[in-house]
Amino acid sequence: MWLNSSKKHSASDQDEAPDSLSRLPVRPERHWSRLLIVPAWVLLSFIAAQVAVVGVLNGLTKVGVSFPGISTTTLNTIVSVVVYGLTLLIVIGIPYWVKKIRTSREELGITRLPSWSDILLAPAGLFVYLLLTGVLSALAMQFLPFYDVNEVQNTGYGEFNARYEYVLAFFSLVVLAPVAEEIVFRGYLLGKLRKHVPVWVAVVATSLIFALAHGAWNVGVDVFALSLVLCTLRIVSGSLWAPILLHMIKNAIAFYLLFINPIL
Repeated sequence: MWLNSSKKHSASDQDEAPDSLSRLPVRPERHWSRLLIVPAWVLLSFIAAQVAVVGVLNGLTKVGVSFPGISTTTLNTIVSVVVYGLTLLIVIGIPYWVKKIRTSREELGITRLPSWSDILLAPAGLFVYLLLTGVLSALAMQFLPFYDVNEVQNTGYGEFNARYEYVLAFFSLVVLAPVAEEIVFRGYLLGKLRKHVPVWVAVVATSLIFALAHGAWNVGVDVFALSLVLCTLRIVSGSLWAPILLHMIKNAIAFYLLFINPIL
């Protein structure tokens, strides 16, 4: 009897073992090659979109097509819309068209509407960003002799001759750019990378590419600090809304300092 009950108990253990193992958390498989492939693809797509749009404009100019009555501000806004739209189409569309690689809404972080927590996280993130960019800028001035804190990023907009031009520039810099850049960088890039490498590596890589895309050294340091906070908000909230709101607030402050009250 004792032997039989022991055998039955062993058989029961064997039956339960697979279920117990299936409940254990599965560590995602690492694909370190994606750490080079995905950022390079995002950066290439962003550059390709700009080159394509500039090429079309230059081609139209060479064949004698002009845009009379359209201000530089209006043209720059139209170009911004096309460049961001084309970037999203290339980044997400070509991988699916060529290799059927889908990008889910979960990866992009656009599965829900904004919440009150998103609205509250954005100003909290602004405070952290200001502290972080101050520290990183101070370190850059200390250890990078070529770092020029007064270097200004070329936004594509200069002086405005009419009120509507302020509205167009505001839309492009404070609304369009944050939404499009968050989808590309904190949505697509971070969403893809965190599936294949540790989260902190994905955050740093995303922030480095975001800084590189902005060109100037001082702007790069600033947006690197911003991206670290944006990535954290994306991960903590599980959505792009808090990063989008923070990005809008930051760009609105910059818009005010550049175009509304430049003396300040």
